[in-house]
Amino acid sequence: MSTPAYYTEEGLKKLMDELHQMRSVERPHLSQQIADARDKGDLSENAEYHAAKEEQGLLEARIAKLEEVVANARVIDASQMDTSKAFIHTTVKVKQIGTGAERSFTLVAESESDIKTGKISVGSPIGKGLLGKAVGEVAEVVTPAGSTRFEIIEITR
Repeated sequence: MSTPAYYTEEGLKKLMDELHQMRSVERPHLSQQIADARDKGDLSENAEYHAAKEEQGLLEARIAKLEEVVANARVIDASQMDTSKAFIHTTVKVKQIGTGAERSFTLVAESESDIKTGKISVGSPIGKGLLGKAVGEVAEVVTPAGSTRFEIIEITR
């Protein structure tokens, strides 16, 4: 059994919508492609049939993985979040030590991450470095580009 992953209601709805799309649209479409290819004759030399079967296998694997994620998903009520430390679904304002550059990150589950909007996964190097830190603490973040230190300025919901 997988460990639970924490999502906002919006994030979980997005996952469930994606799963519904795969089950109700993509799966029947692939089944029809396989049936059409099968009707074209000899399956041993039918590249269209083999490609559709391979695509079906990949889709089924994605559906199974997403079903597992949804089954282990837990919704967090952001209004009940403790903001004394950086946890999932908190927004952390940091100052990079050395450059003084300030930035805000919202810590989210991997599937909700979007670096363009400042949402980073709790499993990312920066997310791991910030988790559990309080205002005033310094987070040492090791990334492929090297080590960076961030001072926690503010934590909000």
